[in-house]
Amino acid sequence: MSFVNITALTFPAGAEKEIEQRFAARKKAVDTAKGFQEFELLRPQFGEDRYFVVTRWDSREDYQAWSDARPAGNHADDEQRGMSVEVLGFDVVPLEG
Repeated sequence: MSFVNITALTFPAGAEKEIEQRFAARKKAVDTAKGFQEFELLRPQFGEDRYFVVTRWDSREDYQAWSDARPAGNHADDEQRGMSVEVLGFDVVPLEG
């Protein structure tokens, strides 16, 4: 069963360009991680004011192994500037018929 990780990014007004530049310049290491399928950065348009980083994996275990292996970042500066993250995880439900 596929697993989808969604990271919701809260940010101060005016930081949109910085958010998009950060992800455009992101290291491609995740692209070669075991079980990695896809990455998307979703820009809010209506109904929501957070960016969403969406990754799809073969399994939750593959996502967790990648997450556990990556170096911890220093997010203190981001938090002081009003940026924060919320991490969400979902199983993809196979629909029959």
